[in-house]
Amino acid sequence: MSSVKEILKRKPVNATIRLTVPAGGARPGPPVGPALGQYRLNLMTFCKDFNARTQKYKPDTPMAVTITAFKDNTFEFTVKSPSVTWYLKKAAGIEFGSRLPGHVVASVLTLKHIYEIAKIKQSDPYCQYMSLEAISKSIIGTANSMGIKVQKELD
Repeated sequence: MSSVKEILKRKPVNATIRLTVPAGGARPGPPVGPALGQYRLNLMTFCKDFNARTQKYKPDTPMAVTITAFKDNTFEFTVKSPSVTWYLKKAAGIEFGSRLPGHVVASVLTLKHIYEIAKIKQSDPYCQYMSLEAISKSIIGTANSMGIKVQKELD
């Protein structure tokens, strides 16, 4: 049961906004400006905080951000690391996956590549309680669906 104080502390949520913004590249213009502006949120505060949180990533790395806008024009946001598909494409050096996964191999990666991606993804809020093995298996499944073959070692 929630106490009365906890219920009073919760702010009424106005909206949940999901965006993909380049690391260190949040600007008051589109796509950030129109998305936050319609809820009367402080654009400059978001841009400064987002850019500070994503400064450890290379510029132009696509970051998924979920913004919770409250009715009193305040907000909170969480930043997730880039998607597994983005990491796989970067590691494989390809721009697109295979058009016919399972039939045409787009590229080949080693288990070491998969393990490195899994270590990065383990810091995500959704993966923090998963084992590296479970995350790695999930990444291998994604690689297979993209037409990327995973081997123990490169030939």
